[in-house]
Amino acid sequence: MTAALARPAPRTGDAATPRADAGAARLLRFALRRDRVRIAVWALSLGGLVAYFVVALPSVYPDAASRRTRAAIMAEPAGAFLGGPGYGLDDYTLGAMVANEMLGMLAVAAALMSVFLVVRHTRAEEESGRADLVRAGAVGRGAPLTAALADVVVANLVVGTAVVLALLGAGLAAPDSVALGAGVALVGWVFGSLAGVTSQLAQHARAASGTAGALLGLAYVLRGIGDAREVGGSALSWASPVGWAQQSRAFVDLRWWPLALCAVLALTLTALAHALVRRRDVGAGLLATRPGRTRARAALVSPLGLAVRQGRGAVLGWAVGLAAFALLTGSLAESEVASFEAQPELAEMFAGGGGDLVRAALSSFLSFFAMAVVVHAVVSVHHLRREEAEGRAGGVLACGVSRTAWLGQHLLASLGGSVLLLLLTGLALGAGASASLGDRDLVGELTLASLAYVPVLACFAGLAVLAYGLRAPTWVVWVVLVTSIVVGIYGPLLDLPQAVLDAAPFGLVPAVPAAPLDAAPLVAMAVVALVLTAAGAAAFRRRDLVA
Repeated sequence: MTAALARPAPRTGDAATPRADAGAARLLRFALRRDRVRIAVWALSLGGLVAYFVVALPSVYPDAASRRTRAAIMAEPAGAFLGGPGYGLDDYTLGAMVANEMLGMLAVAAALMSVFLVVRHTRAEEESGRADLVRAGAVGRGAPLTAALADVVVANLVVGTAVVLALLGAGLAAPDSVALGAGVALVGWVFGSLAGVTSQLAQHARAASGTAGALLGLAYVLRGIGDAREVGGSALSWASPVGWAQQSRAFVDLRWWPLALCAVLALTLTALAHALVRRRDVGAGLLATRPGRTRARAALVSPLGLAVRQGRGAVLGWAVGLAAFALLTGSLAESEVASFEAQPELAEMFAGGGGDLVRAALSSFLSFFAMAVVVHAVVSVHHLRREEAEGRAGGVLACGVSRTAWLGQHLLASLGGSVLLLLLTGLALGAGASASLGDRDLVGELTLASLAYVPVLACFAGLAVLAYGLRAPTWVVWVVLVTSIVVGIYGPLLDLPQAVLDAAPFGLVPAVPAAPLDAAPLVAMAVVALVLTAAGAAAFRRRDLVA
């Protein structure tokens, strides 16, 4: 009787065993529905930035002489490092300016969008336990990954289309516009596929996105070093997918085949991610995590110690990347001084006809690095949402810790790590410049100057706290931050009104060490930061935790 009732185990291919991609189409529709606002915001933001850029540039650079001055800046090592390989500098048209100065930034933005989307729909779903519920149905092992990667393809197509439409609206050549938009979309696809691989290797979402983000930073730095070595890029420029997109030479000497390299790499990473997903258990990563201590350290019994422990890996990764980037940038100071001496118009642009040209240029670079550190601070504060959503916040608060103390100590850990990054960046930038110019005073001056950005750092961290307390969507904070960064970087280039430049958060920070320290705007920003943080804490105390 027992033998008659027993059922054989289902074999591969039986109806009881779904195909590896079974249910992927339905999961894709669900992912697109969840991401419809995110994708729209990314597309409108990047497309709108390009549209404003191409409309404003002709009025800022109306003649060939003004464009030659801009081309001279982009031909320098620092300009090539931050911009691109420098194709078309001999005849710096509007299209060449867009391709040389904007393509890299747009590609990095699309890559970040793709990393966030893939990790959100793969590793984060497994970490929260929702993937187990999905897999309980007729869903194949690889279906969530397939849906996430397809979601990223759609998102990048939308973003690339928005960029192309913005370029066509300015009357630029259609083939080159399509090539530039395709380059942005393909780089995003590459790093989305890379995030699919890191999501199989790492056990936690933060590690998966952090690893993919670190590799994106490495790709950008490699491209920058390669482009800084010689005009048109060197062999090192070809070590980066971002460099491949820029090597398409849009609006100068269009060639499509470098974009095919991005497509091949994306397909290869996609196949690798699917091969890896079949070799691990749901919820686990292929890279084994180190077992913890048998007894916790005393520091972990406080929310502050726990927050520091959770964020130390991210701080270390950011520290390595920023320090290397800042050291390299500072080491280019000697070539910058030589270019200033050879071209007085560059000196006029950087120092306004007076002052220390070296310190004026270095203070500009320091502000760029400060913007990156502010991004880290906002990401770190947003981690509070995951702590609450996954129940860890409720467990801590149940142990007699007040909400204010829990929130405040997490914020303190975020700000502390970000301030350390600021100091390290100023130190590395000064060390590189000192080695290049032989001026030892630059190390101390730039290290101290980095502290001038602490108030603006605290402002954006306070804004993130307010959004968390009110349960406002995170994209609100990102829109404000990205707008501030765009105004800080491209405001002078786009000839924005001086009132707008002065009111922008990064524009309020004195350009130390080139300019004297003005404490008034820093004190005002510190007060704003306190008000935002207090309002966020009050809102958090009055609402329920996520059930």
